[in-house]
Amino acid sequence: MRRKRINGHRRRASALKITEAAYEKRNRKMRKENPGMASRKTSGTHTDRIKFACRFGAQNHAMKNDKGEPTPYAMALKKWGFGSAQAAKNFCKKHKKS
Repeated sequence: MRRKRINGHRRRASALKITEAAYEKRNRKMRKENPGMASRKTSGTHTDRIKFACRFGAQNHAMKNDKGEPTPYAMALKKWGFGSAQAAKNFCKKHKKS
């Protein structure tokens, strides 16, 4: 893990921050390659957020890897404002137009 200076002291960067940085880097690249993608909606009932919740709530992936760090799946849910797949699934059921 990389060390970084904080207030003149060398400290290890937390695994979560490195994961967040890696997630953001990958997400920026994906959005650059696909300019038509919707921007993240972290709250409210926008149709893009409902679609995301329906897509990701139906998937059954692990929220943490073997090291105890959040998976990219968990990071995506978090970035869109959901704490778990079940929360996304419930949001989808409540707001989906039949």
